[in-house]
Amino acid sequence: MPLYAQVHRGDLVLHLSEHHGDGTPGSAVFVRMQGVDEFHAEVSAKRYGYMRPCVEDMPWGRVMAVIDPFGNRLSFCEDKD
Repeated sequence: MPLYAQVHRGDLVLHLSEHHGDGTPGSAVFVRMQGVDEFHAEVSAKRYGYMRPCVEDMPWGRVMAVIDPFGNRLSFCEDKD
């Protein structure tokens, strides 16, 4: 059977599915949040050897993007205002 799971952090819940038609490798998820710099520090402290994301200033806010093992991009954005 295809795998289905959900992960959460605070009020954010992500539903993850291998079911046909639910998504494709290379999909993008955009998450608006507050505290992107603190989240970046927490992720960086884990010293994961395969990805070291950074925080970038974009016209719409500060963004930290990560790519999962299936090529999906998850962008965590804190609005400028």
